[in-house]
Amino acid sequence: GEELALPKRRAGLPSKLVIAPKFVGERALVERCVVTLAGERGLLLTGEPGTAKSMLSELLSAAVCGTSALTVQGTAGTTEDAFRYGWNYALLLAQGPTRQALVDSPVLAAMRAGRVVRVEEITRCLPEVQDALVSILSDRRVSVPELTATEDSVVSAAPGFTVIATANLRDRGVSEMSAALKRRFNFETVGPISDPDAEAALIRRQAVAAVERAGAAFGVDDSVLDALVTVFRDLRSGRSAEGWDVERPGTVMSTAEAVQVAASLGVAAAYLPGGDVLDLLPGHLLGVVRKDDPADHGRLLGYWDGPVRRRAEDGSAMWRRLWDLRGSLR
Repeated sequence: GEELALPKRRAGLPSKLVIAPKFVGERALVERCVVTLAGERGLLLTGEPGTAKSMLSELLSAAVCGTSALTVQGTAGTTEDAFRYGWNYALLLAQGPTRQALVDSPVLAAMRAGRVVRVEEITRCLPEVQDALVSILSDRRVSVPELTATEDSVVSAAPGFTVIATANLRDRGVSEMSAALKRRFNFETVGPISDPDAEAALIRRQAVAAVERAGAAFGVDDSVLDALVTVFRDLRSGRSAEGWDVERPGTVMSTAEAVQVAASLGVAAAYLPGGDVLDLLPGHLLGVVRKDDPADHGRLLGYWDGPVRRRAEDGSAMWRRLWDLRGSLR
């Protein structure tokens, strides 16, 4: 048979390309998402805040169609125009309803080009606005009645068009999705990172990048970051690594919040030298925990009186120092 050979690379391209993982999570989850998009079915990523749903939707969109810029940000003020179309009113008054006066929404632009459109926090939109997607996902076309009798009166989705939406499970100010809209999506739940070592590596990597963007070197010891990750994981799961019960706070204790705390410690170490950044950790943890429910303050104190004290009694110098800092939580 004929011998096959790869085409020559274009000038200017590197001879080797290292592809690093960008999303830390289950490979099976990503594979299911890819299969859903390959079938041009809507994909809805759900989960608690801070689990990288938006980043995953960006990466999937960019990988599938080369851009993640076609995005609708859901809010209580989002109108149906964000999913359908609007008008350039200056042209509308001058020319009447014409194709030139029509302003495509990101959804309509994705339909014309056969691309992926992202809908961030879809449940923040009002239910009647959300339902504008029902006919788009089922019929894969949008009617423009103002342009009746022209070839632009109906916009049909080009091959490749699909929707990736995200929704937070534990958030206030959200609206329930209708059953009809739910049936148009494949649901995938993005959970917290299950591997503590992978989560610690991600937090360090992101915190280092954030501090370096601020023009400083990251000077937080790994043992401090390990303690930070341990506290977050214990409070998030309601059980310590040793198996001790922990009262969970109402806040999420997400990986994204842990990155922010680690970055704050790094900036403090760089610009406020001379102190021990470990002394700042309880205050930052209190800021994360005490957001909505005042009782969460007591839950953090309970964590200090439980796992922190027991680890200190077991002889750990790190946890003994944290136990000594209990007074800073009041």
